[in-house]
Amino acid sequence: MARVAFVDVDDTLVRSVGTKRIPMVRTIEHVRTLKNDGWGLYCWSAGGGEYARQSAEELGIADCFVGFLPKPNLMIDDLRPDEWRGFSILHPSNLQNS
Repeated sequence: MARVAFVDVDDTLVRSVGTKRIPMVRTIEHVRTLKNDGWGLYCWSAGGGEYARQSAEELGIADCFVGFLPKPNLMIDDLRPDEWRGFSILHPSNLQNS
C-alpha cells in the first residue's frame, strides 16, 4: 500500500512573526526523510495551492511534493479520519530532533 501524507504550511513548515518567515527546521527535515522513505507528499494550505507551492519553493523542498493543494472545506467519507486504519496526525512540536 502506498503511504501518503499531507503537510500544512503555516505553523508547520514555516512560522510567521510579523513579516518575517521562520522555517521550522525539524519539520522540513522530517519532510525530506519521508520523501526519501518513499512517501507521496502533498503540501496544502488554507492559503491555497499556489501559496503552498511558493512556500515549499521558498524553503527549498518543492521537489519533495507530488502536488500542492488548498486545504479542503469538506470531506465526504463513510469514516471519520480518526477511524482510518493506520492514520496518524503528527504535530510539529512532537518531531524528534535529528
